[in-house]
Amino acid sequence: MGKMIDVVSEIEIDRPRAEVAAYVLDQDNAPRWYKNIESVEWETAPPIAVGSRFAFVARFFGALAYTYEVRELVHGERLVMSTADGPFEMETTYAFADATGGATRMTLRNRGEPKNKLSGSVMARAVARANRKDLRRVKRLLEGAG
Repeated sequence: MGKMIDVVSEIEIDRPRAEVAAYVLDQDNAPRWYKNIESVEWETAPPIAVGSRFAFVARFFGALAYTYEVRELVHGERLVMSTADGPFEMETTYAFADATGGATRMTLRNRGEPKNKLSGSVMARAVARANRKDLRRVKRLLEGAG
């Protein structure tokens, strides 16, 4: 087993929290703002709720297919989802908080343990780099500059 990773990335988005959360929590938007996600398919009927499941196809260290299940959901504040599929068990958390001037502070956290021999530190750096790019992308999309 690889070494446990825990990567936290944050960004401030100049849009109201309810708008940012609604966009991010709609998993159909994931391929628009996650560079590595190619497609998402709901395994349970929308809207998102605790127990919802969706299958992703992504490119990250090769092609990946995995299914996330929502473990915790507080609309407009927090989503926790996890998967045991793919190259590592992963838990992803989105958190949304009010920032000054009506903006939103969005936090994206990924933690898990790689199943392969890939170094935890190599994986953590790659996840952190991808998360920063994805957060900048969602910021551009929501602020109307991309």
